[in-house]
Amino acid sequence: MGNALGGRKKAAKIMKIDGTAFKVKPPAQAITVLRDHPGHALLESDEVKRLAVRARPLDPDAQLQRGKLYFLVELTQLRGRGAPRRAWSGQLQVGAKERLESLRLTRRSMSDLSLAGRCSVDVEEAKDGAVRLRVRLPKVQVEKLMQDSRDAAEAANKIVQLCVEKDGVQQKLLQPTADHRKEKRTRFVVTPDEIIV
Repeated sequence: MGNALGGRKKAAKIMKIDGTAFKVKPPAQAITVLRDHPGHALLESDEVKRLAVRARPLDPDAQLQRGKLYFLVELTQLRGRGAPRRAWSGQLQVGAKERLESLRLTRRSMSDLSLAGRCSVDVEEAKDGAVRLRVRLPKVQVEKLMQDSRDAAEAANKIVQLCVEKDGVQQKLLQPTADHRKEKRTRFVVTPDEIIV
């Protein structure tokens, strides 16, 4: 009997954001994967490991190399990003799944920052029936309202009206609130003078 060598060509592995993966047999180009997934782009795992969010997508005519890992990411996530700061903490070695998870969290936190400039109102009720309003407005909007109004009272009224219109706080303020005082208990029940049978 003789020795036999059998070899299988390694395929390029492509991982989606949700963690599912599939393989593409070589020779393959990025366009073969992108045809099945319109609106997506391919990122090399090495670039994602080094550059994180700043990794560049592959060209559609780029060859997919055997045994390499690629990430399939939506283009809408890639277009809206700026140049975020990258924090480096020594020789931290992270796997592909952890890097992909950190990418997802980075994008989520960047989208949360876009919500910070909006008007918001929080309503809190105290036990004694007092209502506390916490109003958050951008400084530019407050300055504009101050210039347009005659005095501070009129400016405050305009600010409250603006926030009521935007957040719909009217319903929270106008609802009758239940009395929060505790009912006093009596130790002895008063008995009637006559007992009727």
